Amino acid sequence: MNQTLNRSLTPTHQRSDQLEVVIVDDDPKLRQFLAGELGVEGYTVRQAPDGQSALIALREAPGSLILLDWLLPDFSGVEVCRRIRAGGVTTPIVMLSGRDAIQDRIEALDSGADDFILKPFSVEELLARLRAHLRRSVVGGANDNDDQLQFADLVLNTATRDVSRSGTTIALSVREFELLRHLMESPQRVLTRQAILQAVWGENHFGDDNLLDVYVRYLRRKLDQMGRPTLIQTVRGVGFMLREGKPYG
Repeated sequence: MNQTLNRSLTPTHQRSDQLEVVIVDDDPKLRQFLAGELGVEGYTVRQAPDGQSALIALREAPGSLILLDWLLPDFSGVEVCRRIRAGGVTTPIVMLSGRDAIQDRIEALDSGADDFILKPFSVEELLARLRAHLRRSVVGGANDNDDQLQFADLVLNTATRDVSRSGTTIALSVREFELLRHLMESPQRVLTRQAILQAVWGENHFGDDNLLDVYVRYLRRKLDQMGRPTLIQTVRGVGFMLREGKPYG
């Protein structure tokens, strides 16, 4: 039996505050699928195929959030959840299960799980729930002044990972958030494409740099507001910069 969590999917370049999701599930195909989806969103991932290996490692390094399957080859997910909580781990736990009875949901929540998602599930819904739990898990210790970046009417909190413009909350994926944070840390300054890719995707990124254009488009769609200045400007042949431009629309 594997006694340690599989770290093969963890990038070699990782920010100290980068969010890590631990997947505990005995289905290797599902673990690989979820790891791929979470990796695209900017999360680092660890995997455990059974309850014992998860319990051993989670008590030492619980990560930012735990995805825990109900049916495991040794312990039930409910039992694993109880033992994790008994060990003092407060990391958010999202239980995954094909059991849809109300009593099953109650049992999962009573064991210490923070949420219950029925299989099969939508990846978009799963990611949205993860973002919500991760935001709530850090709100209590946030210092708004120390952790807040602001440019014009755009506000980003690095601790709670909340983003808003003109008071309107904007939901961002992990990768979108990291890209915006990087731009907001150097406003009114041209950042080269390569510098952005290395800062947001890691020093060892060798993928298609068109990925950056895709995420800039995603950000613009979410940030631009009718009649308000555009914020992310393209500097042709060089990169991008955060600067107020012409009104959108």
